[in-house]
Amino acid sequence: MSTFSPKPGAAPLPRMIGAQTALETRMLLRNGEQLLLTVVIPTLLLVLFSAVRIVDTGAGKAVDFLAPGVLALAVMSTAFTGQAIATGFERRYGVLKRLGASPLPRWALMTAKTGSVLVTEVLQVVLLTVVALALGWSPHGDPVWVVVLLVLGTAAFSGLGLLMAGTLKAEATLAAANLVFLLLLVGGGVIVPLSKFPHAFASVLHLLPISALSDGLRAVLRDGAGMPWGDAGILAVWAVLGLAAAGRLFRWE
Repeated sequence: MSTFSPKPGAAPLPRMIGAQTALETRMLLRNGEQLLLTVVIPTLLLVLFSAVRIVDTGAGKAVDFLAPGVLALAVMSTAFTGQAIATGFERRYGVLKRLGASPLPRWALMTAKTGSVLVTEVLQVVLLTVVALALGWSPHGDPVWVVVLLVLGTAAFSGLGLLMAGTLKAEATLAAANLVFLLLLVGGGVIVPLSKFPHAFASVLHLLPISALSDGLRAVLRDGAGMPWGDAGILAVWAVLGLAAAGRLFRWE
């Protein structure tokens, strides 16, 4: 006769990461404020500035300049601003502390959060691409280089977002993340070309991750260039520095 007895224990690690990723994604997509930041604002900016020539974007159609910049903005809004704010308040309310005591390793929790960011970015890219094509966008270049740039940008912004969320108080993270979002929206080459700024100032702005991602995507998608190694290098440096600092300084409580 068989004896049935419970066999307590953690689920396999891949299943735990997958379940946590799905949970993180559902939470993000149910958050109205996050959707406003990650989906509505980039889409409205793309439509408005493409339809009305508010800013001189140079020769050619405005959407050809704006679409790559707005894709970069979408990555920043999700990987940096949204993730920093959400993680900061999870840390404040003790959610991270409790998850840290679960069978899910802390590195796996960060992996799940990154997975959630990537899933959201795929949805953003699809939506913004459809809108841009409807506005007359004519993309060029190798999609592989676009994916590489988007992944590097995600890594860079995720590291910076987690660094902010893990070192500042939640309220300070909320204010700082939104302020950085607005500043980089204006001065990161997303809508206003960096050539409109004084040369010395533009040289500094070009070293920012949002500028490198915008310019890199623009070089591929508008100009049909190969891999923009300079911009990719800037993003890689930000990714290494941001993730290393987040891993060293992130406080779970």
